[in-house]
Amino acid sequence: MDKSYLKLLSQSIQRNWNLPAFTNYQGQTYCYSDLARHIVKVGLLLEAARVDPGDKVALIGRNSAGWAMNFFSILSNGRIAVPILHDFKPSSVHHIINHCGAKALFVSAAIWENLEPSEMKGVEIFINIDDLSILEARNSKLLGIPQLADRLFARKYPSELRFSDIKFHEDQPEELALLSYTSGTSGFSKGVMIPYRALWSNAMFGIDHLKAIQPGSTVVSILPMAHMYGLAFEVYTEVAIGAHIVFISRNPSPRIITEAFQKYKPVLIVAVPLVLEKIIRKRVFPALQSPRIKLLTKIPLVKERVYKQIKEKIIKSLGGNFYEVIIGGAAFNSEVERFLHQIHFPYTTGYGMTECAPLISYVCWEKFRMGSVGRAVDRMQIRIDSPDPEHIVGEIQTRGDNVMLGYYHNEASTKQSFTPDGWLRTGDLGTIDSEGNLFIRGRSKNMLLGPNGQNIYPEEIEDQLNGCPYVAESLVISRDERLIALIHPDLEQMDRDGVTQEQLSDIMQQNITELNQELANYCRLSSFQIYQEEFEKTPKRSIKRYLYH
Repeated sequence: MDKSYLKLLSQSIQRNWNLPAFTNYQGQTYCYSDLARHIVKVGLLLEAARVDPGDKVALIGRNSAGWAMNFFSILSNGRIAVPILHDFKPSSVHHIINHCGAKALFVSAAIWENLEPSEMKGVEIFINIDDLSILEARNSKLLGIPQLADRLFARKYPSELRFSDIKFHEDQPEELALLSYTSGTSGFSKGVMIPYRALWSNAMFGIDHLKAIQPGSTVVSILPMAHMYGLAFEVYTEVAIGAHIVFISRNPSPRIITEAFQKYKPVLIVAVPLVLEKIIRKRVFPALQSPRIKLLTKIPLVKERVYKQIKEKIIKSLGGNFYEVIIGGAAFNSEVERFLHQIHFPYTTGYGMTECAPLISYVCWEKFRMGSVGRAVDRMQIRIDSPDPEHIVGEIQTRGDNVMLGYYHNEASTKQSFTPDGWLRTGDLGTIDSEGNLFIRGRSKNMLLGPNGQNIYPEEIEDQLNGCPYVAESLVISRDERLIALIHPDLEQMDRDGVTQEQLSDIMQQNITELNQELANYCRLSSFQIYQEEFEKTPKRSIKRYLYH
């Protein structure tokens, strides 16, 4: 097989010409034929601006049909896509564009207002991501022509566009498809070089295993497309199949997500843990504490009936039409996971990273083992750097078609990321059982040393602490060789229960005392601090640990 993602894309456009491809929630719908026309328009526009095949083209904006159509247009015309997260600060956007040497930028009007073109000297043309209007151009002649893309298109195709008129770029497996930046700041930014074989391999895995997705079926996109998790399994895999993607362009609040799921009834839900955790911890767990439900769940046969009704309500609230919910991007709270497993809810947890575009492991919910993150996916291998991978924690290492080419203009980091025999170092710690199920134990860079050199994995302590009363989220850090818990309380639950800030301190001390009884001596918490604000997070909802020391 030639490992060509763009061949999958072109075949999908041809097969699904009249089917809906993209919808902006409460907005316009575009068919696959509209995507084809857009691809041609963008190609003509880039050519007019002297942005050649092989040049970098950045795009930044909230999730939208325009974002998606421009992304596929960049690839289809042989340019290298550079997605940038919409919530990066202007200085970070300027840095990324200069670091990668982008020649063009697709940008939403809201973000454009805060950017400074003079800080991005290599960019030839700035294009509105929604309507292809030219915002700024080095060639002043292009600025004076309204609707330039439409005019170029009409001149070349005066009659109706046919699929045979489109010339797609012929991608090669090792060719660079896109640069994905893991951070925007100059000290931390790494441009992950994703080749076409990685896009093809991830998409093929979806085609072969996510059988619920068929041409014409609907998926609601709630994750940022500029992050590989959302881009891969809410967008570029679905488009290769011919599915219909609904984009929530606003901040996807629980209310908006629920409304969209109710209206469009997606066949698959891809989410970070927070989505399910909020539903279970805010709505389900409080209901289970009522005297009546507590009594009913003590009777075995009645308990099963109660749990079945709860499961059906959760499924209905998420649209009622999905095969499974795939959780990824961050650690899943064990208390919530145990409950979902207990009620036989159709969920599974996968594992990946930007450097693998993103997939490393997954298994469908029917074969999923609780607490794991699935098994190595097709065309990928996993090993644990440990003398006893099943029982002794070691670094998770992987290799295969999904793996990046390296970091852009950063040979030192690229070299450090691979073992001498060519395996990618994930930086995560884990074990793997005899059936190939992978278990994440923590991040190697987060690991703390106990007083006698013991390995302490803060994520494991945090997971237990997050299940304690009135704890919304927590961080365990080391200060002066002591373990301290930073806690953001569940303010909504406090308000419902009438718990005051004065009472909260006593409750948290009780939580710590009880938790310490369950922990090894070297893992015990010496004190805690309350944080009234949520911890600052990355786009995939992982806490930015480095900010809290």
